[in-house]
Amino acid sequence: MTGPRITEAAERLFAVHGYAAVSMRQIASEVGVQAGALYNYTPDKQSLLYELMSSHLQLLMESWLAENRSGTPTERLKTFTEFHIRYHIDRPDAVFIAYMELRNLTPANFAKIETLRRAYELELEQILRDGQADRSFVVPDLRVTTMALLAMLTGVNTWYREDGRLSRARLESVYWTMVRRMVHI
Repeated sequence: MTGPRITEAAERLFAVHGYAAVSMRQIASEVGVQAGALYNYTPDKQSLLYELMSSHLQLLMESWLAENRSGTPTERLKTFTEFHIRYHIDRPDAVFIAYMELRNLTPANFAKIETLRRAYELELEQILRDGQADRSFVVPDLRVTTMALLAMLTGVNTWYREDGRLSRARLESVYWTMVRRMVHI
């Protein structure tokens, strides 16, 4: 199927070279088709970028909603922490594009992507809010803490390597310790 191959090639090239540096001709060459053939599958490069980000964020939210999200706020925060790390480690190119290429979206596409991102952020924010309500968490600023935790958890992708000194389980454990300390539990 040419369509999925175009998407995979665009994701790989955007992650390695950056959106602005990749041409439709490069994507076509990677897939093995003429540049004009790409337009049978996508209207333009902007649409490819938007689709990559949108698909990533929709799958992220679907995957999160499929998790067991019950329990105390502390249990839910642990689940969120471990889920976020697992999900993101398995998708380094998609994660890089979703966070680093926002500046290349048109204003209309940016607004749509921000809506998807915000829905996921609100999941964590609600866990923190519930922890504040039952006094299991001390959070000086709900929004700042939400964004700081997400940045910390997503940052794993910049340095973690499967063949490094930490297993995934150990990595999740270390991060859970740091997250707990950030919210004073």
